[in-house]
Amino acid sequence: MIRGVNRGRRLNGGIAAGTPVLLLAMVLAGCGARGLAPVVDRGYGPAPPGYYRVRPGDTLSEIAERKRIRMSRLAAWNELGPPYPLYAGDLLRVAPPPGGARNRPERRAAVSGTTAKKRRQGAGSTKAVARSAVKPGSAASASGLDWAWPVSGRVVQRYHASDRTRQGIRIAATTGAPVLAAADGTVAYSGSSGLAGYGNLIIVKHSPRYLSAYGFNRRVIAREGERVRRGQQLAEVGQSADGQPMLHFEIRRDGATVDPLLFLPATR
Repeated sequence: MIRGVNRGRRLNGGIAAGTPVLLLAMVLAGCGARGLAPVVDRGYGPAPPGYYRVRPGDTLSEIAERKRIRMSRLAAWNELGPPYPLYAGDLLRVAPPPGGARNRPERRAAVSGTTAKKRRQGAGSTKAVARSAVKPGSAASASGLDWAWPVSGRVVQRYHASDRTRQGIRIAATTGAPVLAAADGTVAYSGSSGLAGYGNLIIVKHSPRYLSAYGFNRRVIAREGERVRRGQQLAEVGQSADGQPMLHFEIRRDGATVDPLLFLPATR
């Protein structure tokens, strides 16, 4: 569903893993005069000419602004679609690809080592969470954020780390009911996601590590770049692909999905 240099998990009915989180979960030191960005603290080397080495917390919009490249163009060069997933340590093309499709094998080879290692580590951590018992709100304090339920209603689908179609929770609600920001943050994406059956999408960046995503909206209200407070209305509840009124809700940490119930309070 989403292809490119930074290839996340391909989801059906969820958001591709990553951070615009991937989004989208957004904070950097400056680059050198030639645009090289070695990540010394993570052990990565400098990016080759025409590429940028993604750092933790980076978002596509911020990189585009720093490099003075239109975000849509940067996304096209890297074959990225909403919510523009990025992975720390991967390479992002910041110069026009000279060979189009011919250039893809070269890009895959350049990032395969760090990407494969990172995905193995990420898979292990998400499986460990899936095996453990879910204690509502148990991870909220460690996140440093004050989380709240985005909508009132019954959870009709739970999170499952190993199921690509269940990378968030789905909450039954009345069509048109207000969709609320789960925590303070800045709207990183607002509009039609372009993902089949996903509907209008809102992504909120809460910190360099955390973002939340709200899908199946009938109408979006909050605008990109808008600062929002916990409990502020972002959108209106819409319907899933099968016509059921509900909200699809995800929380991502460092670009990877986590069980929202670990962060949301036990009582609403």
